[in-house]
Amino acid sequence: MKLGKENVDRLFKALERQIEIHGGKPVSLVVRGGTALVVQEVTSRTTRDVDILGEAIEKEGRVEIRKMEEIPEFLKKAAAVVQRDFNLPENWLNTGPASQLDLGLPPGFESRLVRKKYGDYLTVYFASRIDLIHFKLFAAVDRGGYHVEDLKLLNPSEEEMEQAARWVLTQDVSPEFREILKQCLKELGYGKVTERI
Repeated sequence: MKLGKENVDRLFKALERQIEIHGGKPVSLVVRGGTALVVQEVTSRTTRDVDILGEAIEKEGRVEIRKMEEIPEFLKKAAAVVQRDFNLPENWLNTGPASQLDLGLPPGFESRLVRKKYGDYLTVYFASRIDLIHFKLFAAVDRGGYHVEDLKLLNPSEEEMEQAARWVLTQDVSPEFREILKQCLKELGYGKVTERI
């Protein structure tokens, strides 16, 4: 099964029920990628996985993100049942983007997270539109493909693209990467931004 807007909520509600059934503890996940795009109705395309950036910890009205090196056992068990029931790939729930926490997030990322509670045992914080622009620009420069299409659907303003480009340059400081970024921006129609970065 591919994940579209109509079944992402069902999926997360099923995961929440399985966490409870498997004796898990309440967990708050930070999610980016295709699932965040789908939930915020940026795209009608589907995705096959949920990319976990980390665990959200609420402290004094703020959200801190803790790196999840590995998915906890109770969550693995719950995810395995959901995988079977929804006919999903084995790694549908993954910590692939967790290393981004080591490289750094866009400034203010935590304050812009979009919170959705699926029950007592699962809350999901989705990367905001502006942060998805940052991540998608980095991915478009690095890998191209559907990331470019996702970036176009996000329809960033010139100011948003400049902000994203400045952050992307902190991820790879090599002169070669800067030139590839500038070329990508020109191809996307943001040539003026290249003059300011």
